[in-house]
Amino acid sequence: MSLAQNIEIDFKNALKEKQALKLSLLRMLKSALKNEEIAKKQAALNDEEVMAVLRRELKKRQDSILAFSSAGRNDLADQEKAEAEIINAYLPALMAEVDIAKIVDSVVASGVNGFGLVMKEVMAQTKGQADGQLVQKLVKAKLAL
Repeated sequence: MSLAQNIEIDFKNALKEKQALKLSLLRMLKSALKNEEIAKKQAALNDEEVMAVLRRELKKRQDSILAFSSAGRNDLADQEKAEAEIINAYLPALMAEVDIAKIVDSVVASGVNGFGLVMKEVMAQTKGQADGQLVQKLVKAKLAL
C-alpha cells in the first residue's frame, strides 16, 4: 500500500474517531499532496514524491516550533510539536550521524571538492534520509570550513 493511501485511510479513521488535531493535519497533508500533483501535472505521486512533501511540511513545523518558542507562545509550539510527531510517523527513520559521516568521508575521499558539490553528492546518496542541517555540519567539519 502506498504512503498516500495510508494517509487517506488514516484520514478516514481520524474522521470517524473525531480526532480533531490529526484530522486537521491530515486534511492539510492531503491538500499539499494534491497541490503537488497539480504542479507536476501527474495523476498520482509516487512514495518518494510523497515523502518529499511530508519532509517539506515537517520542516515548516520545525521552523514554527522555533519561532513560537522564542516568542514565548508555548501553547502554539506544543501544537506544532504534536503535528510534527504525526508527520514523523509517516516518514522512515533518519540515518544515524555515524552513517552520514561515513558517506561524507567517502565523498571527500573520492576527490569531490567544494562545499556545494560535496553537499549535493551526500544528499543524493542519502536519498532524503538525512537531516540537511546535520549533513551541512559534518561537511563543514570535514572540509574545515
